[in-house]
Amino acid sequence: MALHIVDSFFDAVLLLQPDIYSDERGFFLEQYRSDYLEHYGISEKIVQENHSGSVKNVIRGMHFQWDKPMGKLLRVIRGSIQLVEVDIRYNSPTLGKYCSMKISDENRQMVWIPPGFANGFAALSDFVEVQYLCTALWNPQAESAIAWNDTDIAIPWEIDSPIVSHKDSIAQTLNQWLQKPESRLFSI
Repeated sequence: MALHIVDSFFDAVLLLQPDIYSDERGFFLEQYRSDYLEHYGISEKIVQENHSGSVKNVIRGMHFQWDKPMGKLLRVIRGSIQLVEVDIRYNSPTLGKYCSMKISDENRQMVWIPPGFANGFAALSDFVEVQYLCTALWNPQAESAIAWNDTDIAIPWEIDSPIVSHKDSIAQTLNQWLQKPESRLFSI
């Protein structure tokens, strides 16, 4: 198989490494193969692809969507990020815990992020481009975010002067999210 699990977090988030075929001409890798993902229990259909660009010190997140719940297969195609996933599944033993990893165009790793995780990243290089293959169409009426600086979660971001959008600057805390009936849609 040309796709391998490097690490897993919360029995859900998977850090994946594709085989990379390199020679003097460059490289080749298979970014997406449904049969390889199905081997690891990921059978959701991909229905949308997103591509973002960010300057250094931008934090995007911590985003999620509950209707339809969105899973993401994420990779960095330019630059380097600190990727953070927060478990927001209301009955999870790891509720409110996070995992953090460095993903870059050099390591060419991918991350499977199932529904039930708030997703965010900090741009570590001068410019970053991130691609997401998504399992649901974007629904702005059923998306939300957890504050990137929620003190109860206490994510140690690897940047000094964060740049955040207005939407992310007013995001709710995890505790505020858990008071909403929609939070019960994410469970294990």
